Amino acid sequence: MDGYILLVEDNYDDEVLTLRALKQNNILNDVEVARDGAEALDFIFAKGVYSDRDIYDIPVVVLLDLKLPKVDGIEVLKKIRADKITKVIPVVILTSSDEEKDILASYNFGANSYIKKPVDFDQFILAVKQLGLYWLVLNVPPKNGKRLKRSRK
Repeated sequence: MDGYILLVEDNYDDEVLTLRALKQNNILNDVEVARDGAEALDFIFAKGVYSDRDIYDIPVVVLLDLKLPKVDGIEVLKKIRADKITKVIPVVILTSSDEEKDILASYNFGANSYIKKPVDFDQFILAVKQLGLYWLVLNVPPKNGKRLKRSRK
């Protein structure tokens, strides 16, 4: 499959579960993992240890947890949506929170979807299958994964 997934998840068990669910559902895209909000921003904006990464090589979808160390998920989402290059990246909130304030904030700041992580393993596998089918097969993103070029002034 074309493109890669960026998984932003600080809980190791949830990371392993998500990767297993992707594999079990034959979602063969490469997966980059950021374990806190600051690392996610460095990856997305090609800074710090990721400064040699092409900023225009953006993920086909970001799976973003909300409750993250260093920088929370809402702040990560705001920064993604505020940048000309990254604002077109589909961002799916994948979190254990079902608090209305988190759902509302996620959509207000530009999340494409909000999924509460099912506690049951089989339900989680099914949710990831449906997520993968939609975002990686049915959804039509801008061409080549290389979105809008930043104009040089």
